[in-house]
Amino acid sequence: MSQTLPPTILAVDDTPDNLHLLAELLQPEFRIKVANSGERALQIVAASPPDLILLDIMMPGMSGYEVCAALKANPASCDIPIIFVTAMSEIESEAAGLELGAVDYLTKPISPSILLARVRNHLRMRQQALQLQEWNRTLEQRVSDGITEIERLGRLRRFFSPAVADLLLAGKADDPLRNHRREIVVVFLDLRGYTAFTEAYGADEVMRVLAEFHAAMGELIMAHGGTLERFAGDGLMIFFNDPIEIPDPVGTALSMTQAMHQRFAALQELWQARGYTLAMGIGMAQGMATIGAIGFEGRRDYGAIGSVTNLSARLCGEAKGGQTLVSAEAARNAPAACLRAVTPLPLKGFKEPVTAYEVI
Repeated sequence: MSQTLPPTILAVDDTPDNLHLLAELLQPEFRIKVANSGERALQIVAASPPDLILLDIMMPGMSGYEVCAALKANPASCDIPIIFVTAMSEIESEAAGLELGAVDYLTKPISPSILLARVRNHLRMRQQALQLQEWNRTLEQRVSDGITEIERLGRLRRFFSPAVADLLLAGKADDPLRNHRREIVVVFLDLRGYTAFTEAYGADEVMRVLAEFHAAMGELIMAHGGTLERFAGDGLMIFFNDPIEIPDPVGTALSMTQAMHQRFAALQELWQARGYTLAMGIGMAQGMATIGAIGFEGRRDYGAIGSVTNLSARLCGEAKGGQTLVSAEAARNAPAACLRAVTPLPLKGFKEPVTAYEVI
C-alpha cells in the first residue's frame, strides 16, 4: 500500500550549525535537504523542486535576495514558497525580501514553535493552491466535453458545496438561481479586533490572515453542506436549507459553528504567536427569505434577502469573541440543553429588544 511522503523543505545557509539546527527542528515531520550556498540551492531546486525553502540572506557568492529573485523568475520554481531566515532584522530588509516574492520573514535566533507554525501554514496554503490548479486543469478538460455544462458548474460551485452542486447538475434539484421563497437558517461570523489589526499591520499581512481565516472556515462550510452567500472582508454569511432542503438545518448549523470555534482556537494560537489579538463572534437566525440570483448582466451573485439575514448579522455584531448568539426561532428547533437565554438585545433596525440565546 503506497504511503504519502512528507513535504520536502530545502534549508539554505552558509553556516553548518544553522543547517543542523533547522534539520533537527523539522525532522521527522518533513524531509530535509540542505544547501550551503545560493548556487547549490539553485542546483537542488532545478533537479528536484522542494515544497518550501528556508533561505538565509547574507551568504558568500549569491545572496539570499539573488537566489529568491532567480527562483521567482523561473516558471518551474516561481510558485515555491520562500521564507527568509536571517539575522537581518531591519524593516527595510524584510520589506525587500517580501517584495521579491517571499511569503514570510523570520529573524534569528528563531523560535522553534513559530518556525514550525509558519512552515505548516505556508505548506497548507501551497497545497490548497495546488488543489486549485488541479481543479482548474480538470475544469479545462471538461470544457472540451461541453462548454455550457462547465460554465454552469463554475457558477454553482461559487456558492454551493461540491455535493450540492453535483445534485443540481444531475437535475436532482430545482434551479437555485430562479427566485424563490424558503425558510433558511443564516449564520454570520466575523472577527473581533479586526479594524485595529488592519490599522497596525500592512496589507500583505492582513491578506495573509484573511486567507488563513477564510481557508479554515471555508473547509468547514463545505464539510457541513452550507451555502456561502458572500465574503465581506472579515465576515462570512452562510445559510442552510437551500438550495437543497435538509432535515435539521438548525442542528447542522450549530454543528458547524461549534467546529468553527474549535478550529478558530487553533488559528488564535498561531496568530497570538505573531502578536495578533483577534477573536470571532457568530450570529444565527432562522426565518423566511427570498433567494435567487441578484446583480446585473455579467455580474450576478446568489443571495438571500429578508429580515432573517439582518437578524443574523446583528446577533453576530453583539456576540463576544468565542460566543454564538441564536435567535428565538432557531432556538425553538435546537436542543434546549445547549442554549442559555441572554438579556433581550436592542438591535439596530428592530423596534423592540430581541430575544436571543447563547450556545453553551
